[in-house]
Amino acid sequence: MSGDAELTVRAGRRSVQVRRADKVLFPAEGSAPAYTKGDLAAYYRSVAAFMVPHLRGRPLMLERHPDGVGGPRFMQKNTPEHYPDWITRAEVAKEDGTVRHTVCDDAATLVYLADQACLTVHRWLSRTGDLDRPDLMVFDLDPGEDDFRTVCRAARWVGELLDELRLPSGLMTTGSRGLHVVVPLNGRHDFDEVRSFARDAAELLAAEHPDDLTTAARKKDRGTRLYLDVQRNGYAQTAVAPFTVRALPGAPVAVPVGWDQLDDPELGPRRWTIADAAEQGRKNPWSGLLGRGRALGPARRRLDALRG
Repeated sequence: MSGDAELTVRAGRRSVQVRRADKVLFPAEGSAPAYTKGDLAAYYRSVAAFMVPHLRGRPLMLERHPDGVGGPRFMQKNTPEHYPDWITRAEVAKEDGTVRHTVCDDAATLVYLADQACLTVHRWLSRTGDLDRPDLMVFDLDPGEDDFRTVCRAARWVGELLDELRLPSGLMTTGSRGLHVVVPLNGRHDFDEVRSFARDAAELLAAEHPDDLTTAARKKDRGTRLYLDVQRNGYAQTAVAPFTVRALPGAPVAVPVGWDQLDDPELGPRRWTIADAAEQGRKNPWSGLLGRGRALGPARRRLDALRG
């Protein structure tokens, strides 16, 4: 049930109208309360200071659920004409024309997207200034079974390898089943170079831990092993953004965490929800990480030496 409640949210210098603010997007389930569109807008306003720096200048793919998590899902790339003029667009070439992606450069845009029932924000790994050259590399740790301890063990192996390659990295819960390991780059390598590097690193780890890890893209070839997915490191591919809400019961959130939090027995892929994710954001576990983007040349030479 939903009435016609309207909410005005102040975000930066703008006031954004959230229509049908009492529309339930996440029904109550178990101990989790119901969350409305107004709750979603309030959440995104509360984390905008932490989240927008991870989105600014990046084309987005928007996952919209106008009728909530139980209804149809729309994956939106092209920005509708009715979006306000103050929302940034990025014209991106495709085979038969262009796509005008939405770009989130401020808190008001984030709140407006909540009004559009955009639950999850998927971001490009490159920015509009040079779309062919990513400034992020992502390892997606996707468990074969719902065994999060296996995910944590794999994350340690990835982190140890990146340390050996002298690449900085950050850890993030996905709000779904696994973890992402995110590496900041200097934006001087194209997607082919980055994906090739990530693939070779993943294959090295899979060879060292063949009973636990795999790079097999087909599910039938993985068995119960954890999939080291590097396919997001391709042109026009996307990854869930830090602090984005996932379209799952309880409104879990993808949240940056510190490497030391792998020791926390309470850590899980859905540990944080829109009720408490802002608290983790204020701890700033990725402090300084994004300003440490590296070139892959020296790391590539070290990786090749390890591969023999």
